Amino acid sequence: MTEDKIKQIKQSFRLLMNGETSRYMRENGVNYHLNWGVSFTDLKKMAEEYGKDFHLAVGLWKENIRECKILATLIMPAEEMPAELADLWMEQADTQELVELLALNLFQYLDYAPVLAFEWISSPKPLYQIGGYHVLSRCMLKGDVPDDRGINEIIDQALTALQDESVGVRHAAYNCLMKLAQLGEVYEHIVSKALDSQKR
Repeated sequence: MTEDKIKQIKQSFRLLMNGETSRYMRENGVNYHLNWGVSFTDLKKMAEEYGKDFHLAVGLWKENIRECKILATLIMPAEEMPAELADLWMEQADTQELVELLALNLFQYLDYAPVLAFEWISSPKPLYQIGGYHVLSRCMLKGDVPDDRGINEIIDQALTALQDESVGVRHAAYNCLMKLAQLGEVYEHIVSKALDSQKR
C-alpha cells in the first residue's frame, strides 16, 4: 500500500536526520513544514530502493516535507508524468532548491520538457524562470539543439533575465547561455555577440 510506504519513508528520515543542515536552511529562508536535513546522497539511495513509482511519487509530493518532495522528484517515472502534473508541481515548488532538483531529477527527462521550459522562462515568476533555464540547460547538455526560433527566444529572454534583481534568475539565465555557447562555434559566436550588444 502506498500509504504504508509513505509512513515507512517518513519514519526512516528520523534516522538520517541532520539537525545542522536543517537549521542552516531555516536560517537562510528555506522553509518547509518539516525539514530533516537529510542529504541528497541518502535520498538517492532511498529512491533506488523503492524504484520508479507514479502513485508513491504523487503521495510523497503531497507531504509538506522537504525530503518527501525531493524523493518524489527521484521516484516519479518521467514517461508517465502528464504535462498538467508537471505544471502543478512547478507551481507548488516554493524553494529554489526544489525547483533545481525538479529540473535535474525529473523535468529534463520529459518528452515535452522544452515546451514547458520555454513557457517558464517567459513567466514573471522568478522560480519558474530558474526552473525553465535549468531544464533548457540540461536538455542542451544532452545534445538537444534548439531550432532558430528557440535560440532567439533563449537569447531574448536571457538578456532580460541578466538584469533581474534575483541572483538565482541571473545565474540560471547566464548558465543557460553558456550551455548554448558550448553547442559549437556558431552558437558561441551568437551568444558572444548577444552579450557584447548588451554591454554597449
